[in-house]
Amino acid sequence: MGKRLAAIFREETSYKIFFLSLIITGLSYGIYKGMIDNYLAEIVSMGEFDRGVAEFFRELPGLFLVFILAVFYTFSAERMYKLGAVIMLVGMGMLSVVSPTKLLVTIAIFIHSLGEHIQLGMKNTLSLSYAKEGKGGTALGHQNAVYQIGTLSGYLVVIAAFALLASFSPFRLFFAISAGILAVSAVLSMRIRGTSETDDTKRRFYFRKKFTKYYMLEIFYGARKQVFFTFGPYVLILLYGANAMVISILFAVSAICSYFFSPLIGKIIDRLGYKIVMISDTLILVIVCFFYGFSHHMFPKEIAFIVCCVNYVLDSIISLASMASNVYVQDISDDQNEMRATISTGVSVNHLITILIALFGGWIWQSVGVETLFIISAVLGLCNSAYAATVKTRKQLTGS
Repeated sequence: MGKRLAAIFREETSYKIFFLSLIITGLSYGIYKGMIDNYLAEIVSMGEFDRGVAEFFRELPGLFLVFILAVFYTFSAERMYKLGAVIMLVGMGMLSVVSPTKLLVTIAIFIHSLGEHIQLGMKNTLSLSYAKEGKGGTALGHQNAVYQIGTLSGYLVVIAAFALLASFSPFRLFFAISAGILAVSAVLSMRIRGTSETDDTKRRFYFRKKFTKYYMLEIFYGARKQVFFTFGPYVLILLYGANAMVISILFAVSAICSYFFSPLIGKIIDRLGYKIVMISDTLILVIVCFFYGFSHHMFPKEIAFIVCCVNYVLDSIISLASMASNVYVQDISDDQNEMRATISTGVSVNHLITILIALFGGWIWQSVGVETLFIISAVLGLCNSAYAATVKTRKQLTGS
């Protein structure tokens, strides 16, 4: 792995410490994600609609990200990444100690998510900034793969915990362990040094007409991915009775697949072009959404559960194609500062629709059924492909 990363990233950058912090953050997130859905359903007693409301507040920092970055416009990407690590630590620490009430747990999730979203835009920016020329897609692929190593380890911890402590639900204990791991990651992140500074105070709040298609693609992607991220596990928990160990096994399988497929998709983006990838990724999505929403009508419960699990893994794989939009931004940006500001703005644009899907997704499920929810996801995916077909590469824009 070390030699492969050295071939992708510039030696003078802090990519080694950056990637180590990613692995450790992923470990913390794997423990958190492996337990949070069952914790909300079993301990906090959140139903479909309540889960949507909690997700609304979890995603809200993503919408506010562009404004947060405008406030901290003097901070480099490295400093923002460090700030995100500290805020995540505070949120996870709260989650481990507060009473399991809907309000307090939602506040803790919100704070953790604030740090997570600050790091989200910075991770892609740092990977692209540290990468050698022409290695953007490959760099993002390896970034995702390394993060998946950490999350996989976290899921395995949850699986082992519930296998060994079958009669005990150690949710808050493992949230505390997750917080301790985040503390290590925060300390490591403080050692990151880099050159991705900005001297343009306006580029933290950055919109340009040439990125309009990127913003629209982010809206489509945000809507379709939110359905699976929020309600995919909840379907398995509420409809099929999956416990935290089963959910973590599913997440672990998804992480393993993502680890192997992420670098491959990154290479495909570099070789075939981001436009082809952006168009083709949702062809599988339609099938995935159909079976996820209708399997319980078509098969016996046990078979339907397996079909849904397989389709959840497939969705996690095709979601990796979202890296293509970041490479698209890199291709048409005038410089690193513009790329960085645009990606960060894209995160906020993404969440314009994401928070609405989170808020109303639970209501749609409760009112008209889970089938409608996944039909909407499939339609949005098709819209994403159709719109991606209109994208022009830098060569097409310049006529070279």
